[in-house]
Amino acid sequence: MDIKMSIVAEAPGYIQVFSDGIVKRFAPEIATPLSESSNGYISKDVVVDSSKPITARIFLPHAPESSTQLSVLVYFHGGGFCIGSTTWLGYHIFLGDLSVRAKTIVLSVDYRLSPENKLPIAYDDCYSALEWLHANRCVEPWLQCADLKRVFLSGDSAGGNIAHHVAIKAIKSNNFHVLIKGLLPIHPYFGSEKRTKLELAEDSSQEVAMNDMFWGLSLPEGSDRDFYGCNFEKAYLSDAEWCQFPAVAVYVAGFDFLKERGVMYAEFLQSKGVKRVELVEAKGESHVYHVFHPESEATRLLQKRMSDFMLNL
Repeated sequence: MDIKMSIVAEAPGYIQVFSDGIVKRFAPEIATPLSESSNGYISKDVVVDSSKPITARIFLPHAPESSTQLSVLVYFHGGGFCIGSTTWLGYHIFLGDLSVRAKTIVLSVDYRLSPENKLPIAYDDCYSALEWLHANRCVEPWLQCADLKRVFLSGDSAGGNIAHHVAIKAIKSNNFHVLIKGLLPIHPYFGSEKRTKLELAEDSSQEVAMNDMFWGLSLPEGSDRDFYGCNFEKAYLSDAEWCQFPAVAVYVAGFDFLKERGVMYAEFLQSKGVKRVELVEAKGESHVYHVFHPESEATRLLQKRMSDFMLNL
């Protein structure tokens, strides 16, 4: 093989990065949006910012009454900041069903990916989805019943990381046009230069190497894993700003390599005085099981827990 085309990073079946900068991605089964559906929801794709580009898929429960105001869940997909899409079948099924279960509008965001667009571009792209919500509340028909005082942020893995940083950006920007009531990160993807006990375990070498590869592809040039986007302890908020941080439900999985990081994240938020922090474990489940098994009993339970959290705030 020509040296210019040698593979320098790879997640088999998902992404190959070549030494000349070319990136090749492999998508699993995808779903198209449906204006008619027998599953209790409809969906369509919208353009958030054509110049970047940033797109999103909206999920709307069937025929809400005109006087009904629905909360909005803004969701950010996972994939180590390098892969993933709202079009993946697993995300489409999970989020469509969640919109019905939680009686909420879901806006699932497709942000620009690394390594072509390194952090913090994903944070900026996803924050722009909040600005899009505010700007299009009165012109997008599917947002006519949206209650922008009841907006929730969620995402799995890297998307859970993004939800945290979008909330921080909203607090720092004093954006009160869209009120973030709560965060629901699922198996959030964080790290640091200091390894956890699980990361130091002898049988974790492959998972550590894969994590390091994705961080290496997504972190800004010259940064290490103590970059604020990776190490949540490095993102600064004042005491007054921490008081504005929304309620959080952190979802972890018992067999997930990242469970430790999720527990540490919940403990960190509690130490900062965040008003409500819940830690919910799915025992016996693996990382992002809800994407790979969107119709499983465990996924249904996750949807119920998320729905209950939102409805009770």
